[in-house]
Amino acid sequence: MVRNSVRVTRFAILAVVLMFLLYKLSSSSVDISGMVSNRTKPDLNEFKTEVEETKDTVVEHAKEAANDVKEGAAKAVDSAHKVVNAAPSKFQPLTDYQRENATFVTLARNSDLWELVGSIRQVEDRFNHQFAYDWVFLNDAEFSDEFKKVTTAMCSGKTHYGKIGEEHWGFPDFIDQERAARTREEMRQKQVIYGDSIPYRHMCRYESGFFWRHPIMNQFKYYWRVEPSIKLHCDVNYDVFKFMRENNKSYGFTISLFEYGATIETLWETTKKYMHQFPQMVHPNNLMKFISDDNGETYNKCHFWSNFEVADLDLWRGEAYSSYFDYLDHAGGFFYERWGDAPVHSIGAALFADKDSIHYFEDIGYFHNPFNNCPTTEKMRLDGRCMCQASDNFSWHSYSCTGKFFDAQGMTRPEGWEKQKN
Repeated sequence: MVRNSVRVTRFAILAVVLMFLLYKLSSSSVDISGMVSNRTKPDLNEFKTEVEETKDTVVEHAKEAANDVKEGAAKAVDSAHKVVNAAPSKFQPLTDYQRENATFVTLARNSDLWELVGSIRQVEDRFNHQFAYDWVFLNDAEFSDEFKKVTTAMCSGKTHYGKIGEEHWGFPDFIDQERAARTREEMRQKQVIYGDSIPYRHMCRYESGFFWRHPIMNQFKYYWRVEPSIKLHCDVNYDVFKFMRENNKSYGFTISLFEYGATIETLWETTKKYMHQFPQMVHPNNLMKFISDDNGETYNKCHFWSNFEVADLDLWRGEAYSSYFDYLDHAGGFFYERWGDAPVHSIGAALFADKDSIHYFEDIGYFHNPFNNCPTTEKMRLDGRCMCQASDNFSWHSYSCTGKFFDAQGMTRPEGWEKQKN
């Protein structure tokens, strides 16, 4: 670089000299007969020869400088190619980051691939490209080669693929098949959403009590659940899993709402029977006020929408929740009614976790059809470069339970929430 600078400087000086000489040459064509008679007239031919030699020298130096520039540019291009060719084929975090013992987890079928690809891209672009956390995919059938190839290419972290065992995806032996069929028909006639679906019931039961028991999940402590066709509206520029650990959080959510009563007619009565038989399982600092308006007599149907949840797997692995799920499972409500994993998880978290360990991720802009969680304050939306507006936010609507969560926790609602009520 220094060598090039010297040559360019030398070229500039010679160019100035050449311009001066040319000027003198042009001046010599003027009639000088009127000048002082004793001054010797210049030899114009000799002068022209000197100018030509100087010009040739300048041109030669200019060519050398140009060649040096070309040579330097070629070296720069070659270096750039070496950097590109040496780069890994998959994105890697900018630094050697000490990740938490955590993973994303998705329950999906091969047919969900292209809806899921959009979700993965959202999560990677908004969050995981910084941290490269693993991703676990679970399916009741074998994943196709295409599914594995595409999702592996999309994920910055390591991917894991697991097949769900038949014992966890199907009707248990203690279920009366005829009674279950009658329920599905009744719900079909009443047009209850997913009311006549068998796969949906298997999914709800699996998410409620078995996904965390899959052998692949044994190595992890935290998980973030992701489903097809979701969106993250905002950048998440901090490690969510590290936040969970450092702040002793066991469960995190973005959207909460009321459950469809026709799907859980006996869920609370069954829960009350469990609490009566095993009162020691209920955490003394529980969040009962979020799920009941009358100190546990009835269920107000509030639940955390579990299609987004970040949680400590030890919450589900613990004796309290494990025994609670087994109690519900043998009651048959997943098939005789249509108990969902969202109210089951929510009741479990509210009863068996310390209420201070349950966190609302207000800053994570999230969409799952048809609801949005959009940060309430303008500052939070701007800081997160959120692609949502205040009017999109479902959190303070009358059908949302987020207000109840704030009240149950004794928290102050964020500034401007009143303007986002429907």
